[in-house]
Amino acid sequence: MRLSSAGSGKVARDCVHHPLFARYYARISVGAETRFGMAGVRERLLAGLSGRVIEVGAGNGLNFGHYPGTVSEVVAIEPERLLRQLAVRAALRAQVPVDVVPGAAEALPVKSEGFDAVVLSLVLCSVRDVGRALGEVRRVLRPGGEVRFFEHGRGGGPAMAFTQRALDRTVWPHLTGGCHLARDPIAALRDSGFELGPYRRMMMPEHGPALPTSYCVLGTAWRPEAEEPAPQD
Repeated sequence: MRLSSAGSGKVARDCVHHPLFARYYARISVGAETRFGMAGVRERLLAGLSGRVIEVGAGNGLNFGHYPGTVSEVVAIEPERLLRQLAVRAALRAQVPVDVVPGAAEALPVKSEGFDAVVLSLVLCSVRDVGRALGEVRRVLRPGGEVRFFEHGRGGGPAMAFTQRALDRTVWPHLTGGCHLARDPIAALRDSGFELGPYRRMMMPEHGPALPTSYCVLGTAWRPEAEEPAPQD
């Protein structure tokens, strides 16, 4: 399988452009590896993967060093130019083959059913259309293929939920490269036809005050082996 124009739609080469946030994210994400325990989360996210993997929204490539040797190839999709450049450098240091390419989650530039697994790591919060992005995930997975996900989203009590929604409607997406705080990744996966496996809700950071970004979930889902037939009129 090589890259293809078989996605569900055409997107510009640099369909996402957040240079200031990209620089900020590149700095804080490296520090979070040890300070917030993100390196351990990445290990758990990717443990046991094998075969061909597509990572959607690879950022600056911090997952690459955690892929096990049983993975034969990683195609890493990253739409933001600066982060993609950093991901290319990270790919050169990876122990498994990694091909970093431009593209958007809503129109993945790869063939259908070409991958054994899809990795979603802090990406569903910022895609423009969650349903369409997960439809693409389902398209590129082989039947029975798995989704590994680590996402943040809705959580906390009524006051926190109100705060998350208020930030989403106002300044937060503009300051953080399109990120949203109140999305529900578990519901989105279920609504897109995935079979949910085990998942764990967790706080990041684990200790300290609860922030609007703290409510995370780590888990697995699958594309069903047999698709349900469309209902008949």
